[in-house]
Amino acid sequence: MPKMKTHRGSAKRFKKTGTGKFKRSHAYTSHLFANKSQKQKRKLRKGAVVSTGDFKRIRHMI
Repeated sequence: MPKMKTHRGSAKRFKKTGTGKFKRSHAYTSHLFANKSQKQKRKLRKGAVVSTGDFKRIRHMI
């Protein structure tokens, strides 16, 4: 059976951490910043970890 190909869209969006989890960036960070509070914009800058429900699906794509 041939090797599975990497899903290139997922590979660009997720990075694996040292402990084996996947990092992701937040949504809502591309435009319309005038409507968002400074606190919200500051929190969106920081990365987040993929939830356990999505972990298996993302692992197979990468």
